Amino acid sequence: MSRATWTGERERMTLVRIPGVYRPQHDTWLLIQALSQSGIPPGGRALDIGTGTGALAVAAARYGARSVTAVDISRRAVVTTRVNCRLHGVPVRAVRGDFEARLTGERFDLVLANPPYVPAPRTASGRGTARSWHAGDRGRAVLDRLCAMLPHLLAPGGSALIVHSGLCDPDTTLAQLRDGALEATVVTRAPVPFGPVMRELAPWLVTAGLIEPGQNREDLVVIRADKPV
Repeated sequence: MSRATWTGERERMTLVRIPGVYRPQHDTWLLIQALSQSGIPPGGRALDIGTGTGALAVAAARYGARSVTAVDISRRAVVTTRVNCRLHGVPVRAVRGDFEARLTGERFDLVLANPPYVPAPRTASGRGTARSWHAGDRGRAVLDRLCAMLPHLLAPGGSALIVHSGLCDPDTTLAQLRDGALEATVVTRAPVPFGPVMRELAPWLVTAGLIEPGQNREDLVVIRADKPV
């Protein structure tokens, strides 16, 4: 079991992590930063999709959520989230399974999502720890489902923050969210260096036309979606 620590403008967060659970990286902290600057009113029901270590669930509680639900397909991630939320004194309902299947009919005032979004060849295995990042050859295998589901997950007046790579076509995310009658915009962009997975996939990404030869950085984007009252 390892630990990860993040220090932001307003808080410090230390998390434990069971081997095999997605390690909080630039995308997690960028989403927490966007949440801290969002002006989303406290007191509502929050949902963390693809919770991993539970970092976003802890952040949602710290920023005033009345209740927090966290969902992940990984059993280890659910256990890790429960441990971290307990360590931080955060009550959470952590459930295992696919967000579409487990959350049908529920409504939330805040949705935070750091879904798998790394483009990868269809021949690459999407099992085991790869489930936390493998998202099909366009990187949108989960994003497209999330955009379709989000209008049904948000309560009127609710807001969502989604982080993903600029390689996954943020304009498609915006268009799909707007097609669902949500107001959507990019609120944060940040260039970050490739991590180990992206470095390993770089030759295929060049062949697929997703990056330039020699490219070793990508843009992360945080997209906000609001459901009108």
